[in-house]
Amino acid sequence: MPYKEREIEKKYHSIGEVAEMFKVAPSLIRYWEGEFDIIRPKKDKKGNRRYTKDDIQKIRYVYHLVKEKGYTLQGAQEVIASGKNQGFDKVAAVQKLQEIKDFLINLKDELKARHGS
Repeated sequence: MPYKEREIEKKYHSIGEVAEMFKVAPSLIRYWEGEFDIIRPKKDKKGNRRYTKDDIQKIRYVYHLVKEKGYTLQGAQEVIASGKNQGFDKVAAVQKLQEIKDFLINLKDELKARHGS
């Protein structure tokens, strides 16, 4: 099997990159930052937001509650405030499982292509 370099992971992402990940406008990410205490990205010297993996996981949780589960902002805030972090863990687990599934599908396709099956 040929050597395949690991993809370089960025430590920080811009607000535009994060918005693209969730297919939402950057203004929505900024708005959620004001509405949810758990979203607190670092800012550089110019004041640009720099999101870490942890910040993105928190945004993913808010996105899951608001966009996928249909909670209102107040409802999502109450779920987060009540300490129901099990949902946060589930969202992270589902994301990781999706990544594993994608990897396995790619691996299967590569093996099929090599052996002409």
